Amino acid sequence: MALVAACTPGTGGGGGGDGKSFEFWSFSAINQKLSVDAYKQKHPDVDVKLTEVGSSVETAQALTTALAGGKVPDLVLIQGDDLPKFVQQPQNFVDLRTLGADDIKGDYLDWVFKQSVAKDGEVLGIPTDVGGMAMVYRTDLFAAAGLPTDREAVSALWPTWDDYIETGKRYKQQTGKAFVDNAATSVFYQAVNQVSQKYYDNNERKPVYDSNPEVRAAFDLGIKAATSGITAGQTSFETAWSAGMAQGQYATVAAPSWMLNSIRSTAPDTKGKWDIARIPGGSGNWGGSYLAIPKRAQNPQAAWNYIKEMQSPQGQLEHFGRVGALPSTPSVYKDEKLATAKDPFFSDAPTGTIYTDSLLELKPFYIGPDSATIGQEFLNSITNVEQAGGNPATAWDDAVRNIKTAIGG
Repeated sequence: MALVAACTPGTGGGGGGDGKSFEFWSFSAINQKLSVDAYKQKHPDVDVKLTEVGSSVETAQALTTALAGGKVPDLVLIQGDDLPKFVQQPQNFVDLRTLGADDIKGDYLDWVFKQSVAKDGEVLGIPTDVGGMAMVYRTDLFAAAGLPTDREAVSALWPTWDDYIETGKRYKQQTGKAFVDNAATSVFYQAVNQVSQKYYDNNERKPVYDSNPEVRAAFDLGIKAATSGITAGQTSFETAWSAGMAQGQYATVAAPSWMLNSIRSTAPDTKGKWDIARIPGGSGNWGGSYLAIPKRAQNPQAAWNYIKEMQSPQGQLEHFGRVGALPSTPSVYKDEKLATAKDPFFSDAPTGTIYTDSLLELKPFYIGPDSATIGQEFLNSITNVEQAGGNPATAWDDAVRNIKTAIGG
């Protein structure tokens, strides 16, 4: 997605705004406008100037440039994978404890909230949502392959990732078609987020990506899937991936709660042909974002008022109703609006229950400043084997070498 908002040079200065308006930078393609419109309906005297900057990565890049001396927004949405680098720079953000963050921190999943806390205790962001994880599948394609279609029976096919790959081989043997969109995000990325310790040591917080056996095991699963003949080799969110989804070129996709909207918009004619099963391994999370206020924001109080209202448990519950984003506030997980939510596009699957169950079983791990870069190189290496004929025997060493180059050691 193109970067549509340039950073205007200027020095700025904290405060000094009118208190009734604020500038908000968000990503594209998540329809943040729905939340802004809901807020403005309740507060018609407040002017929210929303700019959809681009992808989450482009938004983080634009923010980095602005923090270096450009004009900063009053409020910015930061994707969870990009957050750790900003947490290393607490001097660039308002410590939200000064606005009341201590009063509301108990509303959020503890491990999610802690990701936005800097070394000396500064709170730099409030979590807006989490992803949870599940496996969506095409019931019509499963039936044609002689596989069960009931979501509980399907979940029982793959308690482990090895079972999932074996199911994929059965499907391929029966149909001659791909079972899963790709090995990188639908297998490796999910398996590596089910570990007890990921790319950094949980205690010493030093990189262990190249020595952690759990990471290597997840990588090997990705390579196993990539070389098994069960994948469509279509990178998530690219044009071929979207076309393949609409045309039924693959039967399963690992999907966090926020991806369900992508599937609806990408393949609208497949309504009722999908269902949702548990993710192999039972737990997981992909995604989640944070709202932060840069230090030189002109209207920090107006921005905080928005955060406090829209990211409250009730605010997040209402947002779930609008777009299906899973709340980061566990007090609403038993609320009828979430617990009994069913999605007709996905065969009336109980989305609220499926995704919160996967999230509550997750064991948190430390996410370091280079976790996103490390993970991307592992993804690239698996994709290279899957799509470009890369050597699976050297893929791990290739990835580690590229990571060392990318992060400087």
